[in-house]
Amino acid sequence: MTYVLDQKELDAIEGILEEDFMDIGVRCVFLIDMAGNVVASQDSGKMKHDIYSLAALAAGNFGAVSTMAKIIGEDEFSLLFHKGKKESIHFSKVMKEFLLISIFDEDVSLGFLRLKVAEAIDEITGILGHQLSP
Repeated sequence: MTYVLDQKELDAIEGILEEDFMDIGVRCVFLIDMAGNVVASQDSGKMKHDIYSLAALAAGNFGAVSTMAKIIGEDEFSLLFHKGKKESIHFSKVMKEFLLISIFDEDVSLGFLRLKVAEAIDEITGILGHQLSP
């Protein structure tokens, strides 16, 4: 699959990320494709992580977990969550081609984050859905 975003669409996706995640205290959120390329990102300025390395590793991680899902008879696991002492990471699939990754600390409720992720995925899907070509 290939996709081409114009500046207006990219700005709209970045606006969704800022509005839905930065405003609730998420440290960083980024949309990647399944090859590990960063499509859009927002950062609170409190993080110094290399999101490009994280994106590549996240794509590989999600691929490995998808294979594990198939081994146990599931089509896929649509989200992953890794909890740390200081920060946690939430991965959620957006359509078949993308992952939305959020990095947050204990000040953000996982339940509220999952609600915001679901809302953001609906909005992002509306933008990306017509962009993909076979």
